[in-house]
Amino acid sequence: MLIFLWVFQTVFLETCYTFIKQHQVRTYASQIIESIESGKNTTDTINNLSRENEMSVYVYDSTDEIMMQKYSSEFNNPAGMFEFDTQSVYEYYRLAKRSGGHYTTNYFKSEDNAEIDFDSLLGSTNDEAPPMGGGINNHHPKKAENLIFAEIINLSDDTECFVLISALVSPVSSVISTLHMQLAIVSIVFLIFSIVLSVIVARRISKPLGEINTGVKELAKQNYNLEFNSSGYLEVKELSDTLNVTRMELQNVENLRQELIANISHDLRTPLTMITGYAEVMRDLPGENTPENVQVIIDESNRLTNLVNDMLDLSKLQAGAIEIEREEFSLTNSINEIFTRYTKLIEQDGYDIKFITDRNAYVYADQIKIGQVIYNFINNAVNHCGEDKAIIVTQKTSEKRVRVEVTDHGEGISDEKLQNIWDRYYKVDKTHKRGVIGTGLGLSIVKNILDLHGARYGVKSKVGSGSTFWFELDVTRTEKLNS
Repeated sequence: MLIFLWVFQTVFLETCYTFIKQHQVRTYASQIIESIESGKNTTDTINNLSRENEMSVYVYDSTDEIMMQKYSSEFNNPAGMFEFDTQSVYEYYRLAKRSGGHYTTNYFKSEDNAEIDFDSLLGSTNDEAPPMGGGINNHHPKKAENLIFAEIINLSDDTECFVLISALVSPVSSVISTLHMQLAIVSIVFLIFSIVLSVIVARRISKPLGEINTGVKELAKQNYNLEFNSSGYLEVKELSDTLNVTRMELQNVENLRQELIANISHDLRTPLTMITGYAEVMRDLPGENTPENVQVIIDESNRLTNLVNDMLDLSKLQAGAIEIEREEFSLTNSINEIFTRYTKLIEQDGYDIKFITDRNAYVYADQIKIGQVIYNFINNAVNHCGEDKAIIVTQKTSEKRVRVEVTDHGEGISDEKLQNIWDRYYKVDKTHKRGVIGTGLGLSIVKNILDLHGARYGVKSKVGSGSTFWFELDVTRTEKLNS
């Protein structure tokens, strides 16, 4: 900005000032010519304009060879103003005539009042006209500058007038010197102000950013107890708030990761302990190599296999490494097939698992993955059902959607825990106990599978009254069930 001011207030000031002054003189000349052509208040117009704008105005009748002065302003011959003699008037008339009717130039009046060399302006031959707007380059010491304007006008009564104006131009050099001093002072003040302001702004930005940078380094070292409290500019505050949210999320993930390690370690250790214990008993004690003991080892091995498979499935789902393979299949038949896996629980352990539906619903989805969702919902209900051991699976079908609900009458889930049950690694019951079936990772797997299908899902629960887990899929067609 300072460079811009220096250039336009010093380098181009004289050019701009001269251009503006010439434009003003031409405008005043137009007003005078208009007054002459109309023949009204010509004298008053000339006197007012010359007095207000420091101009000398002369109007001559140039119809004949001898020019007769018709009007002359009262503002004549002030200090520094160019004085027109008879020869000057005729010479400027000749210059205007040769320049197409009007002529403008700047004249510097010197200390010794040197005369104008009109021959140099007119040229050595009468056929060569001087350039319009050309100036008189007088090399004498400058005393005052005059802008001289000459124009020939043809009136309606076949008469010709010659208007000659001399306007006093203020010395630009003194103005430039004043501006130099003012700009120097303004530049120094603004530079000092800019430096102070830059330091203040830099501190308000760099100090909070430095604190944030230090905090992020601590965050990288898994120090989640710090808090970002940077203030100041809006962007810095938003960055601080974002990092606080990131810190809390990382802390939650770390806590859940530690819980997962503890849970998985326990869940892995339990079947391994059972397998090792029964195998040692069968090895060391005669008569313990019974089918029942072998079955325990097989069951625990299957449980260990299911746990590892669930962990692998969850990791692949969260990494996006599993793609769903959609096909049309009967959701109702798929649920009935899954129920066959619970025959042993129903017969030996007294569980009451029912499936209620009135239609056979077909969907376009991944049959294996949707079966895994239903299986995990039922396993979750088995592990948390109440004393009645009742689990109800309901299929509700509408024209566009089919809804599957799995209900138990267990302990239920409180509202503050309900919103976290779909999160990875989250476990409502923190105590370690050997479940009937399942691995404890079912709901995380369910969430990822249903998200891949773009399905709606949720849970309704009330402490002491049990829970209902549900999901919905688009139905392709339905059929009546055979009675």
